[in-house]
Amino acid sequence: MHFHIISPGPSALLGADAGTLHYEETHLLLEGALEKPSQAAGLRGPTATQRNAHQVVDMPESGTENATYHLMRDEQTHHSASATGWLASLELEIAFKGGASVLARNRHHGPLRVQKPLYPEGIQTAHAIVVHPPAGIRAGDRLQIDTRVGPAAHAFLTSPGAAKWYRGDDGEATQSVQLSAGDGAALEWMPQETIYFNGARAAQRHIVQLGLGARYIGCDVMCFGRQASGERFERGQLRLHSEIWCGSQLLWYEQARLRAGSEALNGEFGLDGQTVCATLTAVGPALPALLLAQIRALDPALGASQLKSVFMARLLCSDSERARRVMTRAWQLLRPHLIGRPALDPRIWAT
Repeated sequence: MHFHIISPGPSALLGADAGTLHYEETHLLLEGALEKPSQAAGLRGPTATQRNAHQVVDMPESGTENATYHLMRDEQTHHSASATGWLASLELEIAFKGGASVLARNRHHGPLRVQKPLYPEGIQTAHAIVVHPPAGIRAGDRLQIDTRVGPAAHAFLTSPGAAKWYRGDDGEATQSVQLSAGDGAALEWMPQETIYFNGARAAQRHIVQLGLGARYIGCDVMCFGRQASGERFERGQLRLHSEIWCGSQLLWYEQARLRAGSEALNGEFGLDGQTVCATLTAVGPALPALLLAQIRALDPALGASQLKSVFMARLLCSDSERARRVMTRAWQLLRPHLIGRPALDPRIWAT
């Protein structure tokens, strides 16, 4: 059994032959640590009341031309806001039918939705923009995203802009993302950056379940405070939990609690006082040495490692534009090898 840490700095990989590895409030482990799905994930679907309130949109099953049709009118369900915040959920299912990746199910409750699939690369890859109309997350908000990509289908998910987590004086806000890809499917989770305002209290869970031969790419750019406005992250905390599974085998596990003023944010073996932490994760065929070297050469502060079937790159800096540029370039280099398609920047990233 092996446990590994990805260092955000140039020394990208530390290892331990056995045992449990901790630093401050951060815990990471990799392939082979568990042999059956985690019961700690604690992810549950919508309640019966929520299911009854969902608007379900099913795409027709005939011909590939349906891949470019827009969804039927999506009606907003009522009673989405609780006394303490928004309760919102989104359930998507992308299926491969007639040679196309189609949005077979689009179900939402509250202010979280996808309006229609887009096909800038052709009908084999469905792009979906996840929209959160309130434009920010505050104390008491609870967001849940559940996306299933069927066998052989390909889905690319992104967001229209930066996610903003506001000050949480009244309590914590939560977001759960559960992604699954069937045998031979490809799934890309590429939202734009996340900004944690001073005083934000956030809890985020990210669970990925992959079938045989499925490929996955995910990116996360975390920004602590609004540097352009001179705001620093001096109060608040972020709780993170992520897992990646292939069948019943755990490939990656990471858990962290990042509190303002803590060693995890300011210490030499944590974020070292940097205000931006960007991570690109991929699961699939191992990268050849030349490609790995090309990615590592993108930025002196970029750490990148291939750990069995998991590739990870992490960058610490204090410039969100720099982080986004480096992660985008790494994705552009990685995607053709992993998915077999050239990288095409979504138009929404330029708006």
